[in-house]
Amino acid sequence: MYFQDPAFWACFLLTFCCTIARETSPPTPRVQLSFRELKASGTAHFLSFLLNTTDYRILLKDEDHDRMYVGSKDFILSLDLQDINREPLIIHWPASPQRIEECVLSGKDSNGECGNFIRLIQPWNRTHLYVCGTGAYNPVCTYINRGRKAQDYVFYLEPDRVESGKGKCAYDPKLDSVSALINEELYSGVYIDFMGTDAAIFRAMGKQAAMRTDQYNSRWLNDPTFVHAQLIPDSAERNDDKLYFFFREKSTDAPHSPTIYSRIGRVCLNDDGGHCCLVNKWSTFLKARLICSVPGEDGIETHFDELQDVFIQQTQDNKNPVIYAVFSSSGSVFKGSAVCVYSMADIRMVFNGPFAHKEGPNYQWMPYTGKIPYPRPGTCPGGTFTPSMKSTKDYPDEVINFMRTHPVMYNPVYPVHRQPLLVRTNVNYRFTTIAVDQVDASDGRYEVLFLGTDQGTVQKVIVLPKDDLETEELILEEVEVFKVPAPIKSMKISSKRQQLYVASMSGVTHLALHRCDVYGEACADCCLARDPYCAWDGKTCSRYSASSKRRSRRQDVRHGNPMRQCRGYNSNVSKNGMDAVQYGVEGSSAFLECQPRSPQASVKWILQKDNSDRKKEIRSEGRFLKTDQGLLLRSLQLADAGVYHCTATENNFKHTVMRVRLHVLSAEAVTAALLHPDAPAALATNPAGPPGAYDDLVQLLSQPEMGLINQYCQGYWRPPGSAHSDAKDLQDQKRARNRRNHPPTGELQT
Repeated sequence: MYFQDPAFWACFLLTFCCTIARETSPPTPRVQLSFRELKASGTAHFLSFLLNTTDYRILLKDEDHDRMYVGSKDFILSLDLQDINREPLIIHWPASPQRIEECVLSGKDSNGECGNFIRLIQPWNRTHLYVCGTGAYNPVCTYINRGRKAQDYVFYLEPDRVESGKGKCAYDPKLDSVSALINEELYSGVYIDFMGTDAAIFRAMGKQAAMRTDQYNSRWLNDPTFVHAQLIPDSAERNDDKLYFFFREKSTDAPHSPTIYSRIGRVCLNDDGGHCCLVNKWSTFLKARLICSVPGEDGIETHFDELQDVFIQQTQDNKNPVIYAVFSSSGSVFKGSAVCVYSMADIRMVFNGPFAHKEGPNYQWMPYTGKIPYPRPGTCPGGTFTPSMKSTKDYPDEVINFMRTHPVMYNPVYPVHRQPLLVRTNVNYRFTTIAVDQVDASDGRYEVLFLGTDQGTVQKVIVLPKDDLETEELILEEVEVFKVPAPIKSMKISSKRQQLYVASMSGVTHLALHRCDVYGEACADCCLARDPYCAWDGKTCSRYSASSKRRSRRQDVRHGNPMRQCRGYNSNVSKNGMDAVQYGVEGSSAFLECQPRSPQASVKWILQKDNSDRKKEIRSEGRFLKTDQGLLLRSLQLADAGVYHCTATENNFKHTVMRVRLHVLSAEAVTAALLHPDAPAALATNPAGPPGAYDDLVQLLSQPEMGLINQYCQGYWRPPGSAHSDAKDLQDQKRARNRRNHPPTGELQT
């Protein structure tokens, strides 16, 4: 046995599991839950019934029918919003065996693409849905009868109404498409050919003529990836209504480089195309670049070029929603993600600004300075500014010709405050999806962001204003939502039911928007969490709701000040804070464990020696090493005995997390007691060490765990005074950790 090895005292004290503190760029999540911990919390439901399918995508949330419609390979699911496992309704809609055989023969089944991947579910009317799938590289669409109300419990295909899905759904399931069904007219951003080379913004069905973007015109669309489509009215005049498309595409300026631009495009709903030019093609299509970048001190901006997802946050004014967008970087050297926020006022200003103009392929883009024809290109017919023109076919030819050659706006759209709301760099994940909830708290309304990642986790984030220029980002929570991690494909949020619905390749999960009890059992813990969903109710941290009994609700999202909010609620000491007694042996090591509930807290260690009122702060130097899990004391001395106070400070609030009374025993007394069973009689007359040390030693050796610890840590102890190196310590610690992680049956586990 070797007393001076730190790994032995890790076993001996049952606490040594330290990790060196690391600095990371983003803030630390206050709560991190693994899949197992999330499941144990009872606040999540995971899709439990098994289907021979994959590639789940939440395509429609229907709160009127209390259902969530999910598409996957060969299946359409209707799930209960309150519990996705309760009475699911399932439609099996595979491609025909003949079509699958043809798809395989064409060489398109290298990764299982020859199935019917459901990519579109839109409400058709009160009783029916319109659905489309890839159909094993032959897109098909049909109608689903869902009943008039949820109690009907109806969900079936109408096979006699199957029709072609070309121009509505992609052939290739790897190519994303977007759609919006408005007044029984389907607008889609989609690749409409077998080879996936012809991308278009398409209008099909309904009374108006079929429309599309100019074919194979790289100025209009250049290998785009469609992300989102949304109707946003311009005014009270319905003829001004425009449909906005969000996508990313390759730059036409650098055909041999992977430069990507994020775009926002729009078309008028009542666009009929041109009379002689642009027949059956959009005559109001315009697009602008979306910028999401971090300005540098040298004036050079760091761009996040690849748009990943968009969330439209509705406001009381339906003409001016707030647009949240997730971006990632496209470079191979710099990797990261960002969230930018845009206002419709800024977007409309860009579309009302100068058009981009280019004389030839070797010229730079410039603002168009010539005469702008009337009506202004991009204006909707019969609207506020063109009441006398009922159709785009009435537009002069010069307007139509101008639109064909000038679809791009010169000015880009910058985010609010010209900088991202939040940024992630130097992390092993990227954001893929976003959903935003508006939450009313005691001190105002807050926007809570739920951000899905390519690692299968969801972060819950709020960004608070600190002053006119700076903000403070808080990651309230990070949870693993799937047993097998997979990139998050889609998310929907229900403020009404306080639920978040998440889909990936492997399944669907829905989880509560809040888990207030995980923040802690004390008022201070609840207040410091600064979660707008949660407040201290006098007994526990629970869901906040506006109430006339304001005294019983304690919440401070903006400042998180427990001294003001938690008077009379034991705010100074967390309920986890309690005294502990620990023993160490002179010349060996001891580890004092202390982990504050919040990883955002800064920890200090204060030593108060026995029989002294003086306190001294312990710094990480010499024999002392502060870690995320506690304090490591190397080569103990008798003078190290005393009471160690572990204090945590967060948001200027300081409290004691743990007090540990450390007894340091004489190495000679311990060695004699362990190696010579008859030594106690001799030691009783001439004990080594300070008064009472022998009594402590007898008490320690009398504990039943001592024999098991000696057996468990055999081979990891060196006699006092033996030479050893830090490298040897690290090797022994690693061996000890392996023993703890894989102990023999019946042995002690830490």
